[in-house]
Amino acid sequence: MGKAKIIYANGTTKDVAPKNGKDFSYEELREIVGGYIEIVQPKDTKKIMVVNEEGKLLGLELNPEATKLYGQFPFDVIMGDVLYCDSDMVK
Repeated sequence: MGKAKIIYANGTTKDVAPKNGKDFSYEELREIVGGYIEIVQPKDTKKIMVVNEEGKLLGLELNPEATKLYGQFPFDVIMGDVLYCDSDMVK
């Protein structure tokens, strides 16, 4: 199993694992991002980011580290806390 981490908007990170040891439940994902989830594909990696689908609408804090990993700046940015993980950790 790959590694997963939460990238907080304040610049800190935290290594995390799914409660069942394999993949994150929908409820776990919602708790991490603080709302409805959206999966986005960072430009230069095989990993995925789970973000708050309404992050921009809700005015969540800009997440500079996740935005950098996403690789779409200045056209798109990531707002709020995100989960960064292997795609097989989200079903």
